[in-house]
Amino acid sequence: MSEIKHSFVRTNGINMHVAETGEGFPVVFCHGFPEMWYSWRHQMEALAEARFRAIAPDQRGYGETEAPAPIEAYTQRKLVGDIVGMLDALGIGKCVIVGHDWGGMVAWNTALMARDRVERVIGINTPFIPRSPVKPTDAMRAMAAGGFHYILYFQTPGVAEAELERDVARSLRGFYQDPPEIDPTEIRKSVPGVFGPAGGGLLDRFSDRPHGKFLTDEDFDVFVRAFKRSGFRGGLNWYRCIDRNWEESAGQTDRIEQPALMITAERDVVLRPEMAEGMKTWVPNLRKTVLIKGSGHWTQQEKPAEVNAAILDFLSDLKK
Repeated sequence: MSEIKHSFVRTNGINMHVAETGEGFPVVFCHGFPEMWYSWRHQMEALAEARFRAIAPDQRGYGETEAPAPIEAYTQRKLVGDIVGMLDALGIGKCVIVGHDWGGMVAWNTALMARDRVERVIGINTPFIPRSPVKPTDAMRAMAAGGFHYILYFQTPGVAEAELERDVARSLRGFYQDPPEIDPTEIRKSVPGVFGPAGGGLLDRFSDRPHGKFLTDEDFDVFVRAFKRSGFRGGLNWYRCIDRNWEESAGQTDRIEQPALMITAERDVVLRPEMAEGMKTWVPNLRKTVLIKGSGHWTQQEKPAEVNAAILDFLSDLKK
């Protein structure tokens, strides 16, 4: 494996931990919840071998990057500012930006808010979604119809933290599971984000099984150590800004001009492949959509060869 270099940069008022490897056109990887830079280890190695400069930060609130206390410190504007400041600190003018889960939101929003810094954009599981006419939490309450919606559960400060930090390994085992062994068409029949009737916590809905086969025990321990150190508050605060993001995006364009690639996962129960349908309306230069068969939510770790192949094909003409 290529050597990973670690550094800290000052960006947007915080110290950010950055992992990177390789030389060539810079490709920035943005992780989701609950993850960290290490989620991109397979892609970083493949990109470095293909003569790209692979860069994966621990984003605000995660890993060894600072976690400011105020909830409002985690808006998309702040998170995009972190990426732009990181590029400045690293002496990078333009990059390709790749994002998965919440990192996908950062990638698309960086392409919108800092157009001159993004050459191309890649979404993994997270499609570009135009601004809703309705406040997000209001839409989720209507969707949940009285059931348990995990994002609504995350809204009250301290509640999810107490549950998830009680036993970090148990919590991460609940998240890091292999995809459900059901027909993918059955996934469409459930309501995204809604897990059963109201009451109780999130882990009540996750069986305590061994972590998914896409992680070795050593990989899993990397995540456990990181979240024992950082806790979950920073990552949860991203969810608590969803209405703020909606308010701040009023009047913002809903059009991504850069060349784009969308990678979807057949068995992701929340970020479903059909969510990317019609995306070309807002992303006119969407060059390709790739469906990763058999993958659940943790796509870049579950199916690294397929994800790497799609990324490298999309970026083949950017090699130096």
